[in-house]
Amino acid sequence: MNQETKSQNNTTGINILKSRDDHKPVVFEEVEGGIFKLCKESECSWFKKDETFGPDKLRPRIEPWLTALVQSEYHSLLLGSGLTHSVHWIAQGRSLPVMAKTKFSAFQSQIDEAATATAKAAERDKANFEDQIRVANELLSGIEHYCPEFDTSAESVELRKEINKLRKDISQALNDFAKSILEGERIIASADESKREEAFGYLVNFLMSFASRSGTRDRLQIFTTNYDRLLEAGAEVAGLHLLDRFVGNLAPIFRSSRLNIDMHYNPPGIRGEPRYLEGVARFTKLHGSVDWVQAGRDIRRMGLPFGAESVEPYLKAPGWREVTTGNLMIYPNSAKDRETSAYPYVELFRDFAAAVCRPNNTLVTYGYSFGDEHINRVIEDMLTIPSTHLVIISYDDPLSRIKKTYEKIARPAQMTLLVGNHLGDMKTLVDHYLPKPAIDRTTFRMAELLKARFGTEQVERTENEAQGGDDK
Repeated sequence: MNQETKSQNNTTGINILKSRDDHKPVVFEEVEGGIFKLCKESECSWFKKDETFGPDKLRPRIEPWLTALVQSEYHSLLLGSGLTHSVHWIAQGRSLPVMAKTKFSAFQSQIDEAATATAKAAERDKANFEDQIRVANELLSGIEHYCPEFDTSAESVELRKEINKLRKDISQALNDFAKSILEGERIIASADESKREEAFGYLVNFLMSFASRSGTRDRLQIFTTNYDRLLEAGAEVAGLHLLDRFVGNLAPIFRSSRLNIDMHYNPPGIRGEPRYLEGVARFTKLHGSVDWVQAGRDIRRMGLPFGAESVEPYLKAPGWREVTTGNLMIYPNSAKDRETSAYPYVELFRDFAAAVCRPNNTLVTYGYSFGDEHINRVIEDMLTIPSTHLVIISYDDPLSRIKKTYEKIARPAQMTLLVGNHLGDMKTLVDHYLPKPAIDRTTFRMAELLKARFGTEQVERTENEAQGGDDK
């Protein structure tokens, strides 16, 4: 989701909800500020055709259902660019700049033609920057094999000049892309103090709504396709410790052996029975990050401040002199070592498949447009396990990918949809529909006491009143 789409394609106020035992999605539209009614073609068992309703009526359908799903034995969260756009919108009230397509001084027409074909295969209207870089990398790799250094013919010499141009263009394009990512971070960080605090406050409560799991449940697994460090910044503000594959302090190095490392504590007076430390989640950036670089044979994370002006000054440390912006581990990247460049991404996608394709797992997606087939394939495989569940939350669906995915998978009992400018808005979600951002045992104890003292009728009435309230 981008904010241009947000402002242009959601003026109708159409929202789609499928939760609990709904046989098919319920479509409703906004008639005035915060008041909705069912669309003409939509039917449901819990609202009359011409009845109007607001968040207080929707909350009992959504919040208890999501709370139950979040406490599944295994729980994963997949976050796309919609998360960054939502936080930026809260902080600045305007659209986040989008990286424009790049210009190449060599092979421009060939790259554009192949990038357009790639975009159409992915059911997108036109190619974007990532399509161009992916094609340019493949082209560079192929021509380098076609025109080896030992070939001194005039044709090969001229072709190698074009190869050098293409290599420099790719490196410059990645440098510009890194700067655009950092600019997005800087825009959020430089917002008015009250708006910035509001934006990070909503981000913190959003994350903790999913990360607040009881000690008998497995860790939350957070996956993201974003290159920016907004999630890391939000987790730092929330005091949420993220476990990833990097080891070290000054220049952490990517390790394959770190996946099962965790944090525990011993309760007072109890030995040999360690328990999960609260406020910890596993974290995987599927497409790499703006602060990951290939240094020799290693993948390292550099100490790049949130919203820095540029990456280049942080690559001038001793021992890193051979590292350039062309070595940024942004998928797809232009590192010369193709085997090493594929190495972290293969590991990361394996982590994703291993995490979500397990029994009793709930996967929640937010701001993910279902535009990556390699990710979609894993999600489809996950839903072949009957005890898994997929929750899709999105501000919009401009290319109908979510709709097509829902129809293609055809497992409505295992899917929940919250799509639209009301249901997918971060502020609305946090204020009304997401689970309480804390491990809430007090409510359960209160319900047990009420049941013991007054019977089930009083308990049901109390729970309904609590679900209908605006405060969580």
